[in-house]
Amino acid sequence: MKKIFYLLFIISLVSCRKEPVPPPCTNCPPPVDSNNINLSILIDLSDRIDPVTNPNPTMQYFQRDTEYIKAIEKGFLNHIKSKRIITYDDQMQIFFNPEPSDPKINDFTKELKVSFNKDIPRSYFDSVDKKYVELPLNIYQSAIKDGKFVGSDIWEFFKNKVNDYCIKQDKRNILFILTDGYMYHQNTKFDENKENSHKTSYLTTKLVKANNLTTSNFKDAIEKNGYGFVKANENLSNLEVIVLGINPEKGNPFEEAVIKEYWENWFKEMKITKYQIKSADLPSNLEPIILKAISGK
Repeated sequence: MKKIFYLLFIISLVSCRKEPVPPPCTNCPPPVDSNNINLSILIDLSDRIDPVTNPNPTMQYFQRDTEYIKAIEKGFLNHIKSKRIITYDDQMQIFFNPEPSDPKINDFTKELKVSFNKDIPRSYFDSVDKKYVELPLNIYQSAIKDGKFVGSDIWEFFKNKVNDYCIKQDKRNILFILTDGYMYHQNTKFDENKENSHKTSYLTTKLVKANNLTTSNFKDAIEKNGYGFVKANENLSNLEVIVLGINPEKGNPFEEAVIKEYWENWFKEMKITKYQIKSADLPSNLEPIILKAISGK
């Protein structure tokens, strides 16, 4: 009887012991609040926006861009308004790479960097809306008037700037890229040839033709020869990317699909799992896609 009592006593002691509380994690990243958005827009100010070099009678490409930006801003403000004021902790900004030589454009960019917190007045919404209606068009008009289309170094942006500029560890990070899908800048034009791999930091219609990606079996050729963009970053898993404005050169019916294949494979290599790549459609067709991408629904 004593043995049974002693055994029960030991069991009760063991069951009453509290589990040790693990020490706080000092090196762990802060938890991501998916309801707080860090939204960035990277604009390609190459000659793709020039209405003389690349005219479109239906709607010029720079006008499409400005309407895309309005839709992005609309989605961003809709997101903010859906939250309680005390939870406001969101921001939106516009980038170029490289920066335009016109100082006015850089001033416009500073104006377009906006942040919302619980202390902002209600009138701030109207001021942001006014800026995003007026200033993007001023940027494109200044760039077209200047006429010095130096290209857009998207590859270098992903290599050296995207982590610092577009990623906040405690927020949902969204990057919109407005580009025709071709990637070229003289400062970062290079090839990386390895066994069964022929990667480049650029993509032009001339390269598409040189790689014989002009037939329906272009995917097989890309896989067999290891064609694609050189990986620019190791891990961008906490970044969502939406590319708007893909606009292939005429003459190759598979050019658009080749461009999208290059971008898609590049994103996968950099561990970007949430992405969309859309053609230069009319803004009225793309607005629902833009709004849905920002809402996450």
